[in-house]
Amino acid sequence: MKKIVLLICLLSQIPVAGQQLLSERERARVVDEILAERFDNLLPKLMDQVDLDMWILISREYNEDPVLRTMLPATWLNARRRTMLLFYRDKAKNTIDKLAVARYNVGDNIQSAWDKEKEPDQWQRLMQLIEERNPENIGLNFSKDHNIADGLDKTDYMEFMEKLPKKYHKKVVSAEQLAVRWIETRTEREMIIYDQLVDVTHDIIAEAFSENVITPGVTTTTEVEWWMRQKVTDLGLETWFHPTVDVQRTSEELVGHLYSFSGRPDDMVIRPGDLLHCDFGITYLRLNTDCQELAYVLKPEEKEAPKFLVDGLKDGNRVQDYLTNNMIKGKTGNEILAKALSEAKAAGLRPSIYTHPLGSYGHSAGTTIGMWDAQGGVMKDDGENYPLNPNTVYAIELNTTITIPEWKRDIRIMLEEAGFYGDKGFRYVNGRQTELLLIPRIKAHQGN
Repeated sequence: MKKIVLLICLLSQIPVAGQQLLSERERARVVDEILAERFDNLLPKLMDQVDLDMWILISREYNEDPVLRTMLPATWLNARRRTMLLFYRDKAKNTIDKLAVARYNVGDNIQSAWDKEKEPDQWQRLMQLIEERNPENIGLNFSKDHNIADGLDKTDYMEFMEKLPKKYHKKVVSAEQLAVRWIETRTEREMIIYDQLVDVTHDIIAEAFSENVITPGVTTTTEVEWWMRQKVTDLGLETWFHPTVDVQRTSEELVGHLYSFSGRPDDMVIRPGDLLHCDFGITYLRLNTDCQELAYVLKPEEKEAPKFLVDGLKDGNRVQDYLTNNMIKGKTGNEILAKALSEAKAAGLRPSIYTHPLGSYGHSAGTTIGMWDAQGGVMKDDGENYPLNPNTVYAIELNTTITIPEWKRDIRIMLEEAGFYGDKGFRYVNGRQTELLLIPRIKAHQGN
């Protein structure tokens, strides 16, 4: 019987350039296994680190707290009715209660703690659980500085405070630090999966930026965007944002940063001599990627990209190095940004850095290192004071402006790659682009 089940699992996997994408059923198994590891091993450590012994999350169906959404089992696509979760950490006993004020368990990890026949009122049962444990503090998901940690709606907050005995009111605190740490922290197993996910992302970009998809003089940027979107759908994956493809060429002027993402012409026909740029990300096993890479469309007489573009990519890599070398535990995003920009400018570069956390969400919670329109540092309500923590993932997103005399204009070298910051420092999750993709690829018989 085990052999039959294994065979079914293998047959249901979809190969993608050396990677095996799991069937929906196998994905659910992996998601729930990872969730169990996070609840049993990660959550107690995080609660101890932020000195919070009780964390309560409350959501209603289709209006889910973004943190609670990451805690639902794979077979729960939404919260049900009003979902209440209570986590209580007894550090002295080294235990953690994972309870749901619901009539049924929330998957295998969170046990039901409400018998409606004994106590008809759901709110009253939650208050009983609190009083039984008498916590030192009670964390709720409200936050001015971190949007993902601000998931408790006003109605539930008001009713919670109305039902909560007065003696506990002074113990209610923001759980923003715990919420952000839960969202940003990756486990060892998640990082193994992350490498595979970024590899798939790179492979899709490589195929999109090839003669398999692009015929110069015929194919448009919009057609490539929709090819990428369809490719993801055909693989049974999801995109967390619509892909973008844009062109920089000798006859164009440098326009604002937003041009690459909004307001650029649709259906630009791709031509020989174009520098192509894409922004693309996918979702798999509750993790997200975000990647920007560059390709050059060879002219008929060319066998390689022009040296000024090759050198431009090297300058982009240099800016990446200035940023990642300054990613140091405990430093805030603004501190990292200022140091990296200063060093890059001192080296003669014209950088712009807007790196963001990546993980459970594409634009996730954690250390924000600049925004494209805030190169002097982000404001407090964007996470200004939040420090860099280990075991976190970032979209290393940035650009550098270069002058091309041959084109009589400036262009931007825009790059984005997933990077992991751990106890041993920084590393790229699945490498980074150091060479331009060429369209078409050079084949052995060409030029002979």
